[in-house]
Amino acid sequence: MIGAAVMVGRIATGEIDDLTTEDGKNAAAVALGRMGGNARAAGMTAKKRKEIAKKAASARWKKSLVRAEEE
Repeated sequence: MIGAAVMVGRIATGEIDDLTTEDGKNAAAVALGRMGGNARAAGMTAKKRKEIAKKAASARWKKSLVRAEEE
């Protein structure tokens, strides 16, 4: 929490540049997020990746079916 306050102070005084993307997200966090998925997948077996993919696809289909029923 103190680190965040120090960062805000440095951005406010111009000591460092504000590192945000066009949509307002922290550029460093976006970059780490992109690397995280690849690193996570590299550490999994093909079977585990397949299980996760099936679960994600099921959740997407369930969400779209709920929306279709609401309309």
